[in-house]
Amino acid sequence: MTPVSPVPAINPLDPRAALARLETAVTRVIHGKPQVVRLAVSALAARGHVLIEDVPGVGKTTLARALARAVGGTFRRIQFTSDLLPSDILGVSVFNQEHGRFELRRGPIFANVVLADEINRTTPRTQSSLLEAMSEGRVSIDTHTHELEQPFIVIATQNPLEHFGTYPLPESQMDRFLLRLRMGYPSPADERRVVTAAQLEDPVEKIEPVVSHAEVGAIQAAAARVRVEEALVDYAGRVVAATRESPFLALGVSPRGFQGWYRAAKALALVGGRDYAVPDDFKETAIPALAHRLVLAGGSAGEPLGRAREEAERIMNELLERVAVPS
Repeated sequence: MTPVSPVPAINPLDPRAALARLETAVTRVIHGKPQVVRLAVSALAARGHVLIEDVPGVGKTTLARALARAVGGTFRRIQFTSDLLPSDILGVSVFNQEHGRFELRRGPIFANVVLADEINRTTPRTQSSLLEAMSEGRVSIDTHTHELEQPFIVIATQNPLEHFGTYPLPESQMDRFLLRLRMGYPSPADERRVVTAAQLEDPVEKIEPVVSHAEVGAIQAAAARVRVEEALVDYAGRVVAATRESPFLALGVSPRGFQGWYRAAKALALVGGRDYAVPDDFKETAIPALAHRLVLAGGSAGEPLGRAREEAERIMNELLERVAVPS
């Protein structure tokens, strides 16, 4: 009987040090947007997905590519269009005549970082093909279920200024995004750095992997273990209840949204180098984690995304000011 080789010991991983390396690597190419980078890294740590609502050309694709390079993962970009089909995302079973069986041709969803570019340009049917992947980390094709490789994060984009030729994301889809972010324009100094650096070479290509997939798993496990005092949980619960009671909102934050906010705040605490959460972790993640889940009372279906977003964020800020923060 052949003896079994012993499994080599794995050195203890330091999740906070790994997070610091990851944040630093991405910040090198996303100039002047430390909060955006910190929240994107927090979403990865919390096993969540990100919706970036902004105009073209401000670095959304660069952020996704940089994150994929820093974790040594695969990156796939899906350009969402009106004629895109679910099979174009998930893949399709093809009969192999040589072997006499159906084989899966995997779609671009089988990647560590998936950029869903202009997600609101495709039909709700195709948008919803992402639901199982984002919620369960797997996809069902025909009668088979296929697990997605971990880590897995979807970074979706949409232009808030365009309305014609777009399909608003349904509430069930919006609820699957842990955070909604905005890149915004860089400062003049940062914009000059971006322009001059890009003339020489693609700065993203210079990023080397700084964390392994095992370290990402350790980061996610550590984020789940971050301590949250009962008083903070009660505070978050009061904020969520206030969204459900507001006369300006037709739909408040769901239990899934509450869970997402809780996970995001714990992940942000870990990104900050702590194994416990503080009120600022919940306050900083409140708008990104909650505002996109709100449905305005009396809202118009033809209202521009940007205007609806600003109103939801204004209401959310007012509720945050009204609810007392625990000391």
